[in-house]
Amino acid sequence: MKIVDLTLTIRDQWRWPVKLETVATHEKDYFLERYMSFRPHSFTHVDAPLHFLPDGASIDKVPLEKFYGEAAIIDLSHLGENAGVSAAELEKHGQHTGAGDIALIRTDWPLKYDYMTKDFWSKAPYMERDACEWLVERKVKAWGGDFPCDYLLRYEVTEPGRVAQLPREDHTTHFIFFQAGVIQFEYIVNQHLLTRNRVNFMALPLPIEGLDGSPVRAVAIEE
Repeated sequence: MKIVDLTLTIRDQWRWPVKLETVATHEKDYFLERYMSFRPHSFTHVDAPLHFLPDGASIDKVPLEKFYGEAAIIDLSHLGENAGVSAAELEKHGQHTGAGDIALIRTDWPLKYDYMTKDFWSKAPYMERDACEWLVERKVKAWGGDFPCDYLLRYEVTEPGRVAQLPREDHTTHFIFFQAGVIQFEYIVNQHLLTRNRVNFMALPLPIEGLDGSPVRAVAIEE
């Protein structure tokens, strides 16, 4: 059995600040203890339906079965800068994806640009509307990718303030998947380390009452 870590390391970053506050030390208190604060929707994480749907379930109410299962790895590592993940690409490379699967889209974008850089955001691949609809038609229960999922996310770097002016449906993945009951994982990295296109996948959230998402430790298990 081989376990592959698909998780970004959490570290202070210009777009995702991480703050550590030391409240106890070995010298004074015998133990080291820190408070940590960062956005739940940063690094490798899962969105709860509540994140986008006003009446959606919070992360502690989502059944655990949504976060574990067979995953289909869809290799689109040939895509380059500003390339859309389309239904045509999924039709060509994702025929092994079926009902009840967790679809993981591999672009290897984190290998092309470091997520600490602004180019990671401003030049990234993105999900096109028909690709989201293709996955919904395949009846996947969850999906994830290794790139910023919606095209408009680049505007947070290139044109700050523009996102707030765009219509709700321009948040393409959130708009389509949550209404279809599909859970969304974000920044599922290191997929290049996998040797098979179907693996067992697990990414469990913390059951924080009322929260709209959670960081996860995402792993793939190859047997």
